[in-house]
Formats: sequence, structure tokens, C-alpha cells
Amino acid sequence: MNCPTCGTNLPENGGFCPNCGTRVEGFANLNPNPVPPVMPNGYGVQKRNIALCIVFSIITCGIYAYYWLYTMTEDTNCLAGKTNGTSGGVVILLSIITCGIYLWYWMYKRGDLLDRVKANRGIPAGNSGILYLILAIIGLSIISYALIQNDINNLAG
Repeated sequence: MNCPTCGTNLPENGGFCPNCGTRVEGFANLNPNPVPPVMPNGYGVQKRNIALCIVFSIITCGIYAYYWLYTMTEDTNCLAGKTNGTSGGVVILLSIITCGIYLWYWMYKRGDLLDRVKANRGIPAGNSGILYLILAIIGLSIISYALIQNDINNLAG
């Protein structure tokens, strides 16, 4: 059977397309815990401990936060099936060049992207992008990171 959204050949044991994340009704009852999507480099979306990510970001004076940003970008691209989406390295570079302004745009767009992935899977979605943007503007980007990672963890399986 092929995915109705992207046409990818579907595995026998999944409830979601491994390429675009669309819920496939014919497989929904076969496996309630589908295999997480796999990135082009062969690695799957990894669940991360949010508290440890925050602690490491604080201990390293923000250096770990750049790595976390990179992994969140790659993971959300994978969940959405965007093989040619903006890479984590480009996001970091543009954030540094624009003194963090691009990061605000990124947070809004990641929230929108995660909401679309949720909608494709039949999960209720709101306006996460606006929440992430407002938190970032008032200086609480780390909270936005935590909320994005929470969504990634929930969507990863």
C-alpha cells in the first residue's frame, strides 16, 4: 500500500507514513506504536530529556543550546518528511548573524510545522508557533525549546 499524501511505499507494521508522517487509516489498528521516522542519514528521531537539556544549556553558558537547536531542527524536519528543509547548521548560522532575530522566525515556523504534523496524525493542534514566538520575544526561549522538544518527544513514538 502507498501513502495517500506522498506516495511512499508503506511498511506492513506502521500507522504513519515514514516519509511524511501522515496517518494511514488502513494500518491504524495494526500497530498503535509506530516506528519513529528515520532521517536520511539513517538515524531516527530521538527522545531527549528536557530537564537535562535545560541544565546542560545553563552549565555550558548556552553552548549546548546551540546543539539542542540543531537537533530539534533536524528532528522536526524528519517528522515532517522535509528532506530538503533548512538544516540545523543553517539555522544556527542565521541566528548568530541576525543576533537572534532569525531564531524568533524559526520558533514560529517550527510551531507551525509541528502543528501540521499533529494534524496529519489526527492529533489536535493549536497555534503553537505564536506561543513559541511570544515566549522568545519576552526572553523565555528556553521555555520554547522545552515545549518544542516535548512535542518532538510525543510525536517520536
